[in-house]
Amino acid sequence: MMRGRFITLEGIDGAGKSSHLHWVARYLRSRGIRVKVTREPGGTPAGERLRRLVLGSRHRLHAETEALLMFAARREHLAKVIVPALEHGVWVVCDRFTDATYAYQSGGSGIAWKKIDALERWVHPGLQPDLTILFDVSPAVGRRRTARKRKLDRFEREQEAYFKRVRSAYLRRARANARRIRVLDAQEGLNQVKKELENILSRFY
Repeated sequence: MMRGRFITLEGIDGAGKSSHLHWVARYLRSRGIRVKVTREPGGTPAGERLRRLVLGSRHRLHAETEALLMFAARREHLAKVIVPALEHGVWVVCDRFTDATYAYQSGGSGIAWKKIDALERWVHPGLQPDLTILFDVSPAVGRRRTARKRKLDRFEREQEAYFKRVRSAYLRRARANARRIRVLDAQEGLNQVKKELENILSRFY
């Protein structure tokens, strides 16, 4: 059986990746591909509990604690969901993965890049997404979009300067992984974004 493909969607809060997650899955299914949709942090019962702890906490966790919890949830996610699906020929479409930890915990919160790299090599050595789509918007646009939400999580309440650092880290990661990460201009209208998504996916599958 052929291994499934691993696709991740990334971007700062308000970039629109979560809004397009199920559209990507529907597009692939329409081509006869079996798809598993999941998210990080989360994707498993333990991961969802850790998600509530990290995103819902009123008191900000130490940045290194946050990073360790992200990778703890990721290890469980890989073992219980991602790797089994890929081994059974199912394509996995995931809302965030390790690129987000580089962006948020290193870029946003200041953890040394090499510490995230060490955790990445420990938790999933040899496994990277086959394709990552980075929904890129300015922090100002992202904040305007998230402001429409009724309830904001811990990250969505951060200041614009924080998201400038997060975006910069994402783009740094994209430059270092240009064959895997496709940067999509997500400031365009929904129809244009979907058109560009279709263009990326049609060349991939």
